[in-house]
Amino acid sequence: GRNPANPAFWWVSDEGEEVKWSFAELGSLSRKAARVLSEACALQRGDRVIAVLPRVPEWWLLNVACMRAGIVFIPGTSQLTAKDISYRLQASKAKCIITSDTLAPALEPVLPGSQFLKSKLIVGRGSRDGWLNLKELL
Repeated sequence: GRNPANPAFWWVSDEGEEVKWSFAELGSLSRKAARVLSEACALQRGDRVIAVLPRVPEWWLLNVACMRAGIVFIPGTSQLTAKDISYRLQASKAKCIITSDTLAPALEPVLPGSQFLKSKLIVGRGSRDGWLNLKELL
């Protein structure tokens, strides 16, 4: 009616930046993100994704998108070492890794050792060779 709907998602950064998504917006964005994972990243139901991200809005968006697509979302903190990430990639047989543009350089040295990894997705404004950019694909 007269009152706007409560947000489904409301995120505020340390600097005061806000991201608010209604249920309709979260639904639409998560469908688009699920398509990115299924099409651009070539993932299928049951495939695993490792996300090494700070708690930015895309962390929650990708979590919901994975649920939609039947993809297993494996969260990892930005404090993981290269050895931790290498172990997780091999143990999980993850086919995709998702990280931020600022964390990607630290992850890149361990990625060639992963025999299962097929795609790399970056969250942020920056771009890197060999990485897909989520914002551009959405």
